[in-house]
Amino acid sequence: MKKGFLIDMDGVIYSGDTMIEGADTFIASLQENDIPFLFMTNNSQRSPLDTVNKVAKMGIHIKEENVYTSAMATAWFLSFMKPNGTAYVLGEGGLITSLHQQGYVMVNQNPDYVVVGEGRNFTLEMVNNAVDMILEGAKFIATNLDPSPKKEGWNNLGIKAIVAMIEEATGKKAFSVGKPSPVMMRAARKTLGLTAQETIIIGDTMDTDILGGIQLGYHTILTLSGVSKKEDLQHYAFQPNQIINSVKELSVEELTRI
Repeated sequence: MKKGFLIDMDGVIYSGDTMIEGADTFIASLQENDIPFLFMTNNSQRSPLDTVNKVAKMGIHIKEENVYTSAMATAWFLSFMKPNGTAYVLGEGGLITSLHQQGYVMVNQNPDYVVVGEGRNFTLEMVNNAVDMILEGAKFIATNLDPSPKKEGWNNLGIKAIVAMIEEATGKKAFSVGKPSPVMMRAARKTLGLTAQETIIIGDTMDTDILGGIQLGYHTILTLSGVSKKEDLQHYAFQPNQIINSVKELSVEELTRI
């Protein structure tokens, strides 16, 4: 049976701007063996090209087609729900580009959807506008619900914090497209042309990559090089199929025989 990989990035391939040891060798082995893979990220701010350029500086050379973001999943989902619709966006770069590519128009009044993604240029006026639009009937979409890291000096709120503020002000719950939502997890798999049984997901977070993979029947690998630690596993009713310290430990030959 053929296999393919959905691979989280931060905490799996790199930490900040530093590559995690062995990541370049692992990705090169996938490429040498013509094994399909996607770098799958909840970050809606970056475009696929941004990701290509980021990892190239670390010695990992991929193509834009090897990247799948929550912005891409959100744009696909909205085009499926309402083709050629309109959106008011609290977000930047990758999200706006993805929506345009799916035929969506950005508007400042009477949108079909209010869409919240990562960004550092939100203003309270923009949030107030979003609240009014949702109260007037616009549907509320979040690219993901990643939490704030709760670290001193962090300069970017997690989307969950922004979404919670708007949810409280409107009484409306956002629909989240990103991991662990099956919308993104399934769309990424279909992009590779794989079945659930052929899909292996590698992630560093129990609440997103591993949870989403288990819900859809993927083979799940938790790497301890990022967010979730071994002692955290006791708090979860679900468990990954494999636990590794880093991708350096992975053998493509062994994984493709799963």
